Amino acid sequence: MATRTPFFIAALLNAAVAVLVAIGLLLPSPSTPPAAGPSSSTTTAEPAQEFPAEEHSDEATPAQDIALGIAEALAALDSLEVKGRAPMTGYEREEFGQAWSDDVTVEFGHNGCDTRNDILRRDLDPESLVLKEGTHDCVALAGTLHDPYSGQDIEFQRGAQTSRAVQIDHVVPLADAWQKGAQQWSPEKRRDFANDPRNLLAVDGPLNQQKGAGDAATWLPPNKGFRCEYARRIVEVKAAYEVWVTAAEKDALRQLLNAC
Repeated sequence: MATRTPFFIAALLNAAVAVLVAIGLLLPSPSTPPAAGPSSSTTTAEPAQEFPAEEHSDEATPAQDIALGIAEALAALDSLEVKGRAPMTGYEREEFGQAWSDDVTVEFGHNGCDTRNDILRRDLDPESLVLKEGTHDCVALAGTLHDPYSGQDIEFQRGAQTSRAVQIDHVVPLADAWQKGAQQWSPEKRRDFANDPRNLLAVDGPLNQQKGAGDAATWLPPNKGFRCEYARRIVEVKAAYEVWVTAAEKDALRQLLNAC
């Protein structure tokens, strides 16, 4: 009996070891944690390269403004009726109302100042303009005119012997308008026409006298640099008041505008 005991104990130990091994095989093995860093199946996007946005301006350049103005003037010229001159019968300056009347519905109307002084204040160099005290800043006493017709500077000085050096010209003369439609207008429309700032310019007195009632086919400012604007103004005024043009005048205006 004593000899069997060691063999029995050894058998038990072998059985225990076998059970432990079996249990170890049945237990899940610990997983290895994934290595840090991106996997081969994952791509990392690079930041997009930024480019400065292009700046776009909706504002027209001076050249574009000029081109647009000329195109509009040419279109307005084509809209004008072409006819011959009517007779001067019945024409008097008074047919266009009191000279430089403030009783008008155009710009500067009913501002308490006559139209001549309105245009002098507008056209004389503001740095040199001198106004008469006590006239509510109406009456121009002196100033420098950068004359558009001659291209020269003229010193204006109010006075009986000096005022005529600077005169207010009707770009479309009253007599010209009379022969091209104004005979049929109402007195109010003729008065507005005679005092409309769009049709008025402070200019060299002798050149204004030289022009008289001439249209673009018979008289142009000596200052060639102003002829484009001169033609544009004529068309603007004639279109606004539906004053017709002669064929020769239309050709002259078209030539001036195309040369701008």
